[in-house]
Amino acid sequence: MAFENPSNEQRKEILEQAQVVAVVGCSNKPDRTSYMIAEALQHAGYTIIPVNPIIAGETVLGEKVVASLKDIETPVDIVDVFRRSEETFPIALDTINMKHTPKAFWLQQGVYNEEAADLVKNNGIEAIMDKCIKVDHAILVGRK
Repeated sequence: MAFENPSNEQRKEILEQAQVVAVVGCSNKPDRTSYMIAEALQHAGYTIIPVNPIIAGETVLGEKVVASLKDIETPVDIVDVFRRSEETFPIALDTINMKHTPKAFWLQQGVYNEEAADLVKNNGIEAIMDKCIKVDHAILVGRK
């Protein structure tokens, strides 16, 4: 059976109930999409946790960058992934092994990996692929 994203109503509910978003691949460069989306999520009221092993320990948008999802101690609602499709399966593995199980594994627009989606879904985590979280938030939720 081919993968289908959750419905608009389901994605709206995920976004409305979420408070903390781990942004995997978050950049410290303001001209990068991952930085801009993380900043937009902050402005929408979410707490972000930047995840990037290259800049771990630095601060992005006022938040300390962690090297990996395994380093996050607090509960995360959404794991938002800015990596190439072929790099997402190990991130899915890290997601299912987090200390607190997130509600959603969100692959940004242009990112698609059915194997990663199947893995998280089989572990009780909603999978969303090839969708921009910022666009979905603007369309489905509006101002928080």
